[in-house]
Amino acid sequence: MSAAAVFEGRKNGPVFNDAPKVLPVGLPEGAEPRSTMSGIALLDTARKGTQAEDLENKLRRLVVGQDEAIHQIVKTYQTHLAGLSPVGRPLGNFLFLGPTGSGKTRVVEATAEALLNNPRAVIKIDCAEFQHSHEISKLVGSPPGYLGHRETHALLSQEALNQHHTDAIRISFVLFDEIEKASDALWNLLLGILDKGVLTLGDNRKVDFSSAMVFLTSNLGATEMSSLLTPRLGFHVPSPENAVSNAKLSARVSDAGIAAARRKFTPEFINRLDKIVVFKSLGNEELRRIVDIELEMVQERIQTAAAGKPFLVNVTDSARECLLMEGTDLRYGARHLKRAIERLLVQPLSNLMASGQIHRGDCIRVSHAEGSPSLTFFRETEAWDVAA
Repeated sequence: MSAAAVFEGRKNGPVFNDAPKVLPVGLPEGAEPRSTMSGIALLDTARKGTQAEDLENKLRRLVVGQDEAIHQIVKTYQTHLAGLSPVGRPLGNFLFLGPTGSGKTRVVEATAEALLNNPRAVIKIDCAEFQHSHEISKLVGSPPGYLGHRETHALLSQEALNQHHTDAIRISFVLFDEIEKASDALWNLLLGILDKGVLTLGDNRKVDFSSAMVFLTSNLGATEMSSLLTPRLGFHVPSPENAVSNAKLSARVSDAGIAAARRKFTPEFINRLDKIVVFKSLGNEELRRIVDIELEMVQERIQTAAAGKPFLVNVTDSARECLLMEGTDLRYGARHLKRAIERLLVQPLSNLMASGQIHRGDCIRVSHAEGSPSLTFFRETEAWDVAA
């Protein structure tokens, strides 16, 4: 092609398809990426990778009613998989606020269960044990020269962080539970961890938190949030059908929780957090789903702890409604429901097992008669096939 032809082509339009590709903000919901005449492809930034989508599906099966917390954890995990996590700081720093029993600790344990198949693969620091500054030595160890410093083992050592790593997943989960109960010394210690991802122990060893997700939980603002959800005077709680009013109420509840955290913690502490998530109070629909999850966990406990005599428990709808009624308390959330299941279902089952009334392969049907304060247990005539 001659130079004149190339010049003429450039006047009338590009001869070659060499236009640079751009990254648009995103696609409308349900739209697919498409190519244009100029070779520019519209990309969808809302799509997730296979591993991140698998994590989200597992979390939604294990956690009820806390979509915002799940979204933030999945987003952080996908950034880690892409290799674009910030250098020299933890993978994510989260502050979870909300009333008791709303699932703050459960979300962290569910993440460890989904990724590492072990809900106990979490380094949990109960901040109520660190209300005095000298107790920080339990976390970092005593410096040389102190009596017994060789016998003091730091809870936040590198070995502790890496103990649950696998060949596929090399992520640590560190949970500071009820952070508002800790002394200022612990908050100051967290400043370096949240910002630089490094902790210096008493013997000057360095602990690297760059492969860790750090979670802080707190009940700050729970009283204010509860007053918004269940006002005593002058206000009407929106019905579930009124989506606009519910959205405004959720925003007010979230603002109340964040405002309480800002009053409690210093600006430099708040500024080191990636996301503050305010957990929602659990309603009847969420508690119904939790009943199903807890009953599945009870069946798993029976399978593993029945001393070689596994049996099947069939909980009828009437019994589920009884558990829900006995365990529904908006002030205490899912914890009250778990206590009701332990009291009305697990303890009677343990009595039946100890007295020899349940045998290997039995199918136990649990029902409830209207007006009765307890559940009724029957052994079905057809035995359950244990091998199946």
